[in-house]
Amino acid sequence: MAGGSIGPAGVAKERAEQYQGRVTCSVIIACVIAAVGGSLFGYDIGISGGVTSMDGFLKKFFHGVYEKKQRAHENNYCKYNDQGLSAFTSSLYLAGLVSSLVASPITRIYGRRISIICGGSSFLIGAILNATSINLAMLLMGRIMLGVGIGFGNQAVPLYLSEMAPTHLRGALNMMFQLATTSGVFTANMVNYGTQKLKPWGWRLSLGLAAFPAILMTVGGIYLSETPNSLIERGMRDKGRKVLEKIRGTKNVDAEFDDMVDASELANSIKHPFRNILIKRNRPQLVMAILLPAFQILTGINSILFYAPVLFQSMGFGRNASLYSSAVTGAALCSSTFIAIATVDRLGRRFLLISGGIQMITCQVIVSIILGVKFGDNQKLSKVFSVLVVIVICLFVVAFGWSWGGLGWTIPSEIFPLETRSAGQSITVAVNLLFTFVIAQVFLSLLCAFKFGIFLFFASWILVMTIFVYFFLPETKGVPIEEMIFLWRKHWFWKKIVPGNPNDDTQYEEGKGVGPNSI
Repeated sequence: MAGGSIGPAGVAKERAEQYQGRVTCSVIIACVIAAVGGSLFGYDIGISGGVTSMDGFLKKFFHGVYEKKQRAHENNYCKYNDQGLSAFTSSLYLAGLVSSLVASPITRIYGRRISIICGGSSFLIGAILNATSINLAMLLMGRIMLGVGIGFGNQAVPLYLSEMAPTHLRGALNMMFQLATTSGVFTANMVNYGTQKLKPWGWRLSLGLAAFPAILMTVGGIYLSETPNSLIERGMRDKGRKVLEKIRGTKNVDAEFDDMVDASELANSIKHPFRNILIKRNRPQLVMAILLPAFQILTGINSILFYAPVLFQSMGFGRNASLYSSAVTGAALCSSTFIAIATVDRLGRRFLLISGGIQMITCQVIVSIILGVKFGDNQKLSKVFSVLVVIVICLFVVAFGWSWGGLGWTIPSEIFPLETRSAGQSITVAVNLLFTFVIAQVFLSLLCAFKFGIFLFFASWILVMTIFVYFFLPETKGVPIEEMIFLWRKHWFWKKIVPGNPNDDTQYEEGKGVGPNSI
């Protein structure tokens, strides 16, 4: 055995200070290629809202919504309230939820690369079906295939990035997934701005261009190196060590390799990862895998990104102005990711989440007040207040981009021990897509019912999640991925649940707590 007796985390002792290596071209190239998977997710988020506001698309598939849109007397908040139209957006995420559960065992047994390739291939098929759709059934089938691609991609890519990255830069490199996602959103908004002029078939081009990132992900996945963690877990220790030496740029990788071997031995002894993840010592990770992705969606960001053109048109913006405003919003989201990349491994995860939460709450409340005071059921916002709304929404998405946007994926991907890592990531993806599906399906109805109060609804959730992070999330900055167990044993709350003795779930280690005042 490489490193002594194995505890529930898969490691025997803390030895992070012994890790050697540097940032190599190999690991950067691999992470960039893998992160392209995020662009699939982002492109669909951005493209859906624009397409659903295009007259050519509505005439062909949702004629009732098109007619309602033309009525001058129609309530501004309710013009797009149609469950069929919502299903077009949300069906993808329901398919992604189911496929993420299938992707978990594939990712564990056959490796991260296979899931990345499967995700890209499925998304490519979906893009082709959507672009060539002649009826609603074909359109929804394409959406389902896109969902399968996103389920596999979101399952494998964050894991791949976390396992390839050196400890001191894991946050920044993992943020490549979020950067690709936000770049996909911005690209989709710009595509929509151009294709809406190509009547009546511009929507086909918008949907069909999703094939481009899908091809990049599929071809890139073929040439990627498998992660050393996955290779070692599947019994290929020599190959795993060679990959580790290559991506760290040194042959002195004994400490990190020993941690991986210890983790893999325990992982291979676990026959039922989903059952194992429910035991008491894995409770903190399970809670985070459920709540963090749920909270990420309950910020309301996807509602704004999905339906940005629809939302801006509901506020009285013209067709071109609404698409332009959504493109500006997408650009703000994309640029904010660079802030996260630059600060996540310096300021830490907790600081970004808490400060981002405060800014998002402020922005949601301001937008709600403006709409409540200055915007009625059949009115339009004045030019001054329209510009102000766009600015405040941009500030909201900027705060999301450097806080919950990337960290909602980064933290769950780095906290699980190897034996439950693929299962944990599967739960994270499934919860994220479940809440995405629900919000996508009900948002237009909520907008019609709550009117400006929809922003206060999301602001209240952001308050809850900010308080949760303040009290219950320990700082993971700079902690090796195979040694996360020690965080829970020292945290002021979780040490009451996680055993300090690896062989006894009833004994606890006394340590310096990580309380609400340590950020």
